[in-house]
Amino acid sequence: MIAASAAMPSLPQSGNLVPFGEGNLEAASFVDDPPQAIRYDATAVSNQPAAPIFGMETEPAAGEVAAKWRAVETDIDREQQILSRCRAGEACPSIAKELLDIVAEGAGRSGRARVGLINRAVDLAITPTSDEAQWGVADHWSPPFETLQSHRGDCEDYAIVKYVALLQAGLPHDDVKIVILRNILPREDHAAVAARVDGQWLILDNRRLALVRDTEMIGSIPRFVLDEDGARRFVLPNRAAQEPSAGRSSPVGLVRTAWPSV
Repeated sequence: MIAASAAMPSLPQSGNLVPFGEGNLEAASFVDDPPQAIRYDATAVSNQPAAPIFGMETEPAAGEVAAKWRAVETDIDREQQILSRCRAGEACPSIAKELLDIVAEGAGRSGRARVGLINRAVDLAITPTSDEAQWGVADHWSPPFETLQSHRGDCEDYAIVKYVALLQAGLPHDDVKIVILRNILPREDHAAVAARVDGQWLILDNRRLALVRDTEMIGSIPRFVLDEDGARRFVLPNRAAQEPSAGRSSPVGLVRTAWPSV
């Protein structure tokens, strides 16, 4: 369950985040790298294997998170079949058209621009609302059509819509993931999307308009990654290590939601 105030797009907080102006939403939707840096990155990607998200290995996961993901995946598969029929010119429900309109925000664009514009479109389409307020339960995962029907949701609802929208926009399945992160202060969990662009993983967080590279996030620990292959758990380099204290930096970002413990 995400606190509504925390889910609103906001100015970047302290850390290695990309600054942006309040009046330029489109520019704030993606990382602005100098052209020279982009050319260098493209060359590096062509010669080296892609790095895993947050530079961490994963292993298969079970438990409540995996079960909830399997359940929502069934709904996602059904909705993607409807979207395919819409694209084929068959009868198309209005809610499916709304999702395709979000996908169309990235039409004619590629790379960071395409990802950033779709990220912004999803953030603007949903009003942050806790599961308690909307559903009367602590934790409810909605498929995209359900979220867009009410235009309300918390962090995992934003993430699920972005995940499907990016796949519909043509990003390969291997390049789009949902990640669950453990925030250090306050001690809470949060969901976001990771999209690989030019060999770099960008984190799409409904709390910010700017995209942040996985290597630049601070203050959280990666917990799970979700995709078409199911749920996997990030493996800490030292399994015996405890979460870092407030005075130590660690991989990743911040937010508020109540995910089931596993």
